[in-house]
Amino acid sequence: MDKIKMTTPLVEMDGDEMTRILWQMIKDELILPFVDLKSEYYDLGLLHRNETGDQVTVDAANANKKYGVAVKCATITPNRQRMEEYPQLTEMWKSPNGTIRSILDGTVFRAPILVDCIRPVVKTWEKPITIARHAYGDVYKSVDFFTDEPGEAFLTFRGVSGKEHTVSVQKVDGPAVWQGAHNTDKSIRSFAHACFQYAIDTKQDLWFSTKDTISKVYDGHFKAVFEEVFEDYKAKFEDLDIEYFYTLIDDAVARVIRSQGGYIWACKNYDGDVMSDMVSTAFGSLAMMTSVLVSPDGHFEYEAAHGTVTRHYYRYLEGEETSTNPIATIFAWSGGLRKRGELDGIDALVKFGDALEQASLQTINDGIMTKDLVGLVEPGFSAKGVTSKVFIQEIRSRLEKLLA
Repeated sequence: MDKIKMTTPLVEMDGDEMTRILWQMIKDELILPFVDLKSEYYDLGLLHRNETGDQVTVDAANANKKYGVAVKCATITPNRQRMEEYPQLTEMWKSPNGTIRSILDGTVFRAPILVDCIRPVVKTWEKPITIARHAYGDVYKSVDFFTDEPGEAFLTFRGVSGKEHTVSVQKVDGPAVWQGAHNTDKSIRSFAHACFQYAIDTKQDLWFSTKDTISKVYDGHFKAVFEEVFEDYKAKFEDLDIEYFYTLIDDAVARVIRSQGGYIWACKNYDGDVMSDMVSTAFGSLAMMTSVLVSPDGHFEYEAAHGTVTRHYYRYLEGEETSTNPIATIFAWSGGLRKRGELDGIDALVKFGDALEQASLQTINDGIMTKDLVGLVEPGFSAKGVTSKVFIQEIRSRLEKLLA
């Protein structure tokens, strides 16, 4: 068959460690044989980010704004341990995801990938739970420092008018650690609009949770903005017979565990990071979750919701063939190519994205999967654990039949 032609590039952001290896395997086996791929490539591997002073991350995010669609591999956000592993690093670079999210000012929507042979740990869950994660600010844009003596810290805002507002943070009688976080009204409003619009597009209820009883001003502002913005969407929600409600995050957790699923759960940045991992693990695996960043300007960035699988990478370096689950990374590619096809009016590209996902799920339901999933399979289903290479080859064979 002729390769599917693309008219507009998508932005390709390469990453680190085992996911970088899988990235190339997926391209070689599942993308390039079928699609005449047009992409603008950016190497977001840690060492290249270090070489460019992290400018490559900024360039990649701006390219995403230019072309509208990006596909991103998992990347390392270095901590102290990583600084020791990579002595070439000149700085403990910030999260590339955080940088990209700040530039795009979007919302991350994460949903589990369901297969027939694996049931959620929470037995009441029947439908996917989509986490809508605010993608700007809070701890990801915070500043922090350590002090080694008694004293008092103050938080000061100085307006362009010269007016100042100062509050005492805390007096301490010894060493202490401090952190200052922020968010912007503009970004919170974009978050709210994105959540309400996504709920309408997918015809799902929307839950929103913070802790405004404790963080009365900070979290309270999130709550107030959502209530205000909801007025723009209230009539449409009523027409679709879907619901929006706010609750405290601890109450939301209890409600989620007792629910059947099938709704969007909107969370602040860090809350969404944690809860998406909880939801994906309870549905089966961190490697079985989609993640798409949607900006208010209509830009999209697709990625896997998990990390770089360091443990498997070191085995790979020793010559071992690993059984690393590539599904979330495959779905990043399928989602990005499908969206590119939708925006450019290329029906064949849209159908290819659908077929790639269908072939992947079909492979698992046929009992062929990576080892992380074998122990999760329900009684009555057969399951065979294979290497990543064999798994991707099995997906390709099914993909070829679907496209024939």
